[in-house]
Amino acid sequence: MSFIQQAYLGKNDWWRYLLTFFLMLFGWQVIGIIPITVVAYVKAGNLGTFMEAAENAFAGLGINANLYLFLILLMFILGLYFLFLGVKYIHQRAFKTVITSRESIDFNRVIFAFLLWGGISILFFVLGYIAEPELYTWNFRPVPFLILLILSFTLLPFQTSFEEILFRGYAMQGFGLWFKNALMPLILTSVIFGLLHGFNPEVEKLGQIVMVYYIGTGLMFGICTLMDEGTELALGMHAANNIIAAVLVTSDWMVFQTDALWVDTSEPSAGMETFIPVFVVYPLVLVLFSKKYNWTNWKEKLSGPVLPIQIEELDKES
Repeated sequence: MSFIQQAYLGKNDWWRYLLTFFLMLFGWQVIGIIPITVVAYVKAGNLGTFMEAAENAFAGLGINANLYLFLILLMFILGLYFLFLGVKYIHQRAFKTVITSRESIDFNRVIFAFLLWGGISILFFVLGYIAEPELYTWNFRPVPFLILLILSFTLLPFQTSFEEILFRGYAMQGFGLWFKNALMPLILTSVIFGLLHGFNPEVEKLGQIVMVYYIGTGLMFGICTLMDEGTELALGMHAANNIIAAVLVTSDWMVFQTDALWVDTSEPSAGMETFIPVFVVYPLVLVLFSKKYNWTNWKEKLSGPVLPIQIEELDKES
């Protein structure tokens, strides 16, 4: 049974997807907003009402950078937990089935992808620093950085896992049931993933052209998931990308404004660094993965039909 077919192991009425979506949204964007709003309300004494605090919570309002990061990540943790509840109790299937088609999660794959993409991200930074060192300001402060390091390696993976399991797992499988093929889920999840990142401040600064990077990244993660029959590689790469971004370099226009080692003081612009990862690095990474994990049947896995599994197979798996 392929990864995308595993949705057949649970109950798949349309209303179950709708209810799970709203349950996840409730945990992520309703309950999750309460802690950061309370902190914003306490910190900003000039705000007259709690509703005003809610409207301004995501501006930071003088909140310590590490506390702010923790509160933001808490929202994603709650979103992941409520998605877990929806899959387990509304769809009535094991949560593992939206993560991998293997008997258990392959953490060796997660670690390999993490190290690979972490190394590539650091290399890109080093090359940028060598080319224009004047654009980077050393920002190391031992205590805040140590706290940031702990938060990044313990909580940031929940944020990236939430996004990967939601898009490359739950949504990919759900769209597979709907369209009965793999290509439309791959395209839709990649585009939706990119469009949701359109709310990031980077898009306002860099322009809509940066959506090429976000959609291209979603497409690459989706290809990895379909070809490898699980989200492990995407989980590792996404975690590495965000952790390196959080601890290595920050700026006043990035979504994560942290106590990173360096501050990027350059004027934001969308140059070749937007296109090189998508059109050069991602294909090379896919080739590497394909060789390491012996990927075959590309056409079938990326665009083939998603057929209902046989009843005997369903009974065996459930």
